[in-house]
Amino acid sequence: MNSDLPKDIVVGADDRKINAKEEVKFNPNHQVQRNGSNDGSFNNYIQTIKAQSQFPKPQPPPEEHKVERTQSVFLSESMPGLGKYIRDRSGTLSAAIMKRLSSLKEEVEDFVVKNDSLNFEVTEIQIPGVKVIVKLKSEDDIFDLKGRITFFSRSNCRDCTAVRRFFREKKLPYVEINIDVFPNRAKELIERTGKSEVPQIFFNEKLLGGLVTLNSLRNSGELEKMMRELLSQKCPDTAPKIPVYGFDDDQEEEEEEKDELLGIVKMLRQSLPIQDRLIKMKIVKNCFAGDDMLESIIHYLDCGRRKGVETAKQIARKHFIKHVCGENDFEDGKHFYRFLEHEQFIATCFNFRTAVNDSETKSPSFLADRLAKLMSAILEAYASDDRHHVDYYRIGKSEEFRRYLNLTRYLQRVDLRLLTPNEKLAFFLNLYNAMVIHAVVTIGHPDGILDRRGFFNDFQYVIGGYPYSLSIVQNGILRNNRKSPYSLVRPFGKGDRRLQFVPAKVNPLIHFGLCNGTRSSPTVRFFSAQGVESELRSAARQYFQNGAIEINLDRRTVSLTRIIKWFSVDFGAEKEVVKWVMNYVDATKAGLLMHLLGDGGPISIVYQDYDWAANL
Repeated sequence: MNSDLPKDIVVGADDRKINAKEEVKFNPNHQVQRNGSNDGSFNNYIQTIKAQSQFPKPQPPPEEHKVERTQSVFLSESMPGLGKYIRDRSGTLSAAIMKRLSSLKEEVEDFVVKNDSLNFEVTEIQIPGVKVIVKLKSEDDIFDLKGRITFFSRSNCRDCTAVRRFFREKKLPYVEINIDVFPNRAKELIERTGKSEVPQIFFNEKLLGGLVTLNSLRNSGELEKMMRELLSQKCPDTAPKIPVYGFDDDQEEEEEEKDELLGIVKMLRQSLPIQDRLIKMKIVKNCFAGDDMLESIIHYLDCGRRKGVETAKQIARKHFIKHVCGENDFEDGKHFYRFLEHEQFIATCFNFRTAVNDSETKSPSFLADRLAKLMSAILEAYASDDRHHVDYYRIGKSEEFRRYLNLTRYLQRVDLRLLTPNEKLAFFLNLYNAMVIHAVVTIGHPDGILDRRGFFNDFQYVIGGYPYSLSIVQNGILRNNRKSPYSLVRPFGKGDRRLQFVPAKVNPLIHFGLCNGTRSSPTVRFFSAQGVESELRSAARQYFQNGAIEINLDRRTVSLTRIIKWFSVDFGAEKEVVKWVMNYVDATKAGLLMHLLGDGGPISIVYQDYDWAANL
C-alpha cells in the first residue's frame, strides 16, 4: 500500500495528533497497540506530524532573562588542529541543514491559501494529507454576553422578522416572546413599555425600543457600546422572564369552561346500554338505541318528550354522539347512535388523547386564527428565512408545538359550518400544512411509495366529529371530492356529511399553498382568512420563480412542475395550462411563453422530476 496516501488526522484537546484510520489502544504499561495487528506486538510511540511554520510558535514568558552560557575552549586550547577541523565541518553541516529547512519551508508555503481580505492572517492551511481550517475570532466572538437579549413579537410581523434576522446574522443569542403564542404576556408588554406595538427589545431589564431604535443605534455605532455596557452583567430577575416549557399557559387553557350539556352527557355515558348490534346485515359495534337515550334524558330532566328531543339534537350537534350510518343528527324513532369516543377511527386520530375533549367548544374562527398564528410562530423560530428548510426535531421539542397540540384537541367537536367560504379555505390549507409538520415530527418522513401512501391516508385528525387525513383534506375538501392521482375512487361517498364543507369550485392555486414536506413541494406557509386569495397568488408566483418552470425557446419546450401533471384535471388542457401559467411568472418568461403561443408552432410540454426528499 502506498504510504504517501492522505490520512485523516484527528486533533485532540491536548493538540496531539493520531491517525484517525487506526484505532489506538493504550495498555497499563503506557504502550500503544495498533488496530489490525494480530501478532500482539507493541510500539512505544505515537505517530505525529511535525509542526508547520503557519502554526503559532511557543512564546517565552515576558520577563524571562536569557541564560548566558560560557564557551568551552578545551579543544581549541589543547588540540588547535583538531578544533579547527571540527569547527569547519560543523559550519558545513549547519549550512546544509539550514538550506534543507529553508526548502521545506518554501514547500509548505506553496500549500498555504490566504484570504486576500484578511491578508494579516492565515485562514486555511493545506498540508499533504491534512487540511486545517482556521476560524478567526471576530470581536463579536471575543465579546462574551453575560446578560440576555429579549424581544416581544407577533406572528407575521415584518419588523419582528427584521429584528430576528439581525440577531441571527450577528450570531447573538436572544429570547423571543411571541404574544400570539403567549397571550398573557401582552399585559406585561404594555406594563413595561406603555404600548402594545411590537417588536420591543430589551437588554436585560433595560428597554431598548423597536426596529427604528435598533437601526438608529446600528447606524450611529452606538449599538455595540450599549451592548458592552448593558450585557456585560448577569441578567437580573427584573428582566422579562424566559417562557418555560409546559408552563406560562394562557388564560384560555387555564380556565377551561365545561360544556353546559356535559352533565347530561356524563349521565348518558354511565346509564345507556352500549353493545354490538346487527343493523342492516352488518355488525355495528359499541352503539345504543336512540329511544333509550331519549327516555334517559326525559327522566333526568323531568321534562316532556319535545324538550327531550331538542336536548338530544343539541347533544348531537355538539358532536358528543353520531348516527351509526351518518344519516341524521338525532331523530325520534328507531335509530342507533354511538358516542364519539367509541368511533372505530378515533384511536387512530393524532389529536385524540384517551378521552374526548368535553370543554365548551370554541368558535371555529378563533381556532382557525389561533392555529395559523401558532404555526407561523413555529416557522419563524425553527425554519430558514426562505422556508426551504424546516427543523422538525426542534419543533417537536418546542413550547409552541406543545401549545399547538393542545389546540388541536378543541377541533374534535368544532362546528365548521359557522365558517365563511374564505375562512374554510384558509382553515383547510393551514390544517394540511400543520398536519404534515405534526406527521413528520411524530412518525417521521416517508421513505418510499408504500410509506407515502400510509403517510397521506393514515395520519388523521378528528374534526367536528369526523376523520380527516391529509388525502381527504386535499382531495376530498379542497379539490371538491376529486380522485387523488392513481386512485379509482373518490374520497367521499354519496351522503357523506363532510361534503357540506367542499368549495363550490376548485381553485387550482391551492396546489401552491400546500406543502407536503418535500424539497420539490411549495414552501410551507400559513394563510389568513382575509387575504387567502392574494396570498395564494403570491405563493404560486414564488413557486414558479424557484424553478417550477423552465423554457427552452430553441427546442420549443416548456418544462413544468410534475404537480401540474398529477392534478391536470384541476388545470385543464396543456395549452390552456401554458396560458394560465403566464399570470404567475416574471416578465421575461411571460414574454417567451407569449412568443411560443403567438407564432402558431407546436409546443412540447415536459414535466420535471419530483424530489421526495425531506425539506430539512
